[in-house]
Amino acid sequence: MRKPEILSISSLAKTRIFEIEAVELQFSNGEHRTYERFKPSSRAAVMVLPIEDEHLFLVKEYAVGTERYELGFPKGLMDLGETPEQSAVRELKEEIGLGAKKLKHLRTLITSPSYMNNPMYIFIAQDLYPCQLVGDEPEPLQLVKIPLSEIETLLQDPNFNEARNLTALYMLRDFFSMK
Repeated sequence: MRKPEILSISSLAKTRIFEIEAVELQFSNGEHRTYERFKPSSRAAVMVLPIEDEHLFLVKEYAVGTERYELGFPKGLMDLGETPEQSAVRELKEEIGLGAKKLKHLRTLITSPSYMNNPMYIFIAQDLYPCQLVGDEPEPLQLVKIPLSEIETLLQDPNFNEARNLTALYMLRDFFSMK
């Protein structure tokens, strides 16, 4: 298949965080369509699944989209010049006050390729050690420890429902079942 030709790109809306573009395309069969997307960014993100003493560490953090506190894994945008591994360790230190001596890359995800290019590197972190960095969170995050033996319960918990977190937890479950 031949990729469609981009005829034009225009900005529809811009905020401090996002820019929405209209992309006019011509497909190889002559069809024209205008799609909307988030402006592509070069900033990727990381998500970290910290494990220590047969427990998984999660955080409760306020999410303005759902207007409630959500349970999830430490995550955040990569800083310019950071490798995914450096970013993962930094986010752990900022969000839960722990560093990691051992990281295992599980997978890189793109959550919505029809609307944006937003790679997220997902890691397992082990051999944790105390180390706190100041983060950009407006309030301290609540640390929640879940026994690894309760992964299936967490997968069914209606309060643990963010797609990236669920995907990461399914990958973690599969990772342990393959060992």
